[in-house]
Amino acid sequence: MRRTLPITLSTALTATLAVATLTACTASTPGATPSSGAACVPTAPGAASESVTVTGELGAAVTVDGDFPLEVATTQRSVLIEGAGDQLEDGRTADLYYALYNGATGELIEDSRDLAADPLPFVFQTGTSVTGMESTLRCSTAGSRIVGVVPPVEGFGADGAPDVGLEAGQSLLLVIDVLSVETTASDSGSSGTTPEGPTVLPSVSPWTTDVPVVDLSGTMPTITLPDSPAPTQLMLAVLEEGDGGIVPNPATVTVDYLGMNWETGEVFDSSYARGAAASFPTNGVIEGFAAAIVGQQVGSTVLVVIPPEYGYPGAVDESDPTSPTGRTLVFLVHIVSYE
Repeated sequence: MRRTLPITLSTALTATLAVATLTACTASTPGATPSSGAACVPTAPGAASESVTVTGELGAAVTVDGDFPLEVATTQRSVLIEGAGDQLEDGRTADLYYALYNGATGELIEDSRDLAADPLPFVFQTGTSVTGMESTLRCSTAGSRIVGVVPPVEGFGADGAPDVGLEAGQSLLLVIDVLSVETTASDSGSSGTTPEGPTVLPSVSPWTTDVPVVDLSGTMPTITLPDSPAPTQLMLAVLEEGDGGIVPNPATVTVDYLGMNWETGEVFDSSYARGAAASFPTNGVIEGFAAAIVGQQVGSTVLVVIPPEYGYPGAVDESDPTSPTGRTLVFLVHIVSYE
């Protein structure tokens, strides 16, 4: 499982917001149906979002100013550049750049341009855990620049995310450039049936996971795959949210995990089989695995589907059904601790 990351995810917010090619929803959230032409109602602007000014061309590095501290009770959204392209709907993917700021101080937390030169694909889905991100992007069109001011209750909770510079009670400021939107929304159908006990069932297009909360204590979990092709995107489902600290990057994490090949259904790695949790640095594993745990809370259980480009790219060894090289991987991960 260990491999040096070609790209690192710099903060907890990247994974939590499900940016950087992650499609995310919780276990209790069913797949949403694309709006199919229904009128979209955008989040309303307000004094806080209207006070924000952004300098820089669409897609380029930006500088931001505003009437800090920005304090809001609900998310406010302002469109600084109105795009004329396709509208973002459930199941559609937007290629975007984003910058995250502390809404109380105006200090930059993270800019996606520092993570990758290319825009990042983001699959829009209603019912995500960070509702302020959803509210900011809803109804956006290709070619737009949007500002969102998000209160703690619609961001990362009352305690904020101190590990990445967002203290308790502080709002989050988002500046998002939507460069393009896929014109075809994904099918919202879910395959398979809900398994019993500790079995988990991934399903795709769009991502849903209609399963009970997994009790991993002393249990050897299993992964049941749907009868469908492997997804081509990195996908994440939070089966159970923990109540511990947010995993930063870099950090040394201790996890229990089970890894399986989607194409063959073979388990190729498991801490459960060894009888002991494993510890490793977040910047020393495959990119998809790091993306799944950075930004999650200790005690969380997540299920991540990792295409080869975010796992082990290369030619498939057909003689070895357990080899992860060139295959789509599925990991069930329970986060025990970090330091």
